[in-house]
Amino acid sequence: MLENALTGSHSFEVCDLEIRRGGTTYSIDTVRDLIKRHPKEELVFIIGSDTLPELHLWKDARELLRLCRFVTVARPGFDLTTMTEKTLNLEPDLVKILLANVAIGHQVEISSSDIRHRVAEGMSIRYLVPDAVDMYISEHSLYILG
Repeated sequence: MLENALTGSHSFEVCDLEIRRGGTTYSIDTVRDLIKRHPKEELVFIIGSDTLPELHLWKDARELLRLCRFVTVARPGFDLTTMTEKTLNLEPDLVKILLANVAIGHQVEISSSDIRHRVAEGMSIRYLVPDAVDMYISEHSLYILG
């Protein structure tokens, strides 16, 4: 799907490390692997602000926050003032890292969980994803419940 979404874009490339690794894979595993492969490169991890409250539950989240630069993309309803060490269950220095780079731009209420829900309910996802991704989901019957 990602290859379909990026067709024609020369600014990005698809990395299949997680697929080739197989089994259960975590972001920390991928970041460690990328650091080994590209030790001189700065890694930037882009995360939606809606994911911040559960980030502390990720495998080795604290190490992940120290290994790469995080950019937090503001989602609709995101209130920077509510992001504290208490609400995020993280130490103050890690909260500072997360909030150091907040990207606020044109916000749209599109999320992967909403896409999956809409497909499961037989609703259209047109204009929410590129046409090639919509076609791929349809052709492979993805997200259809039992």
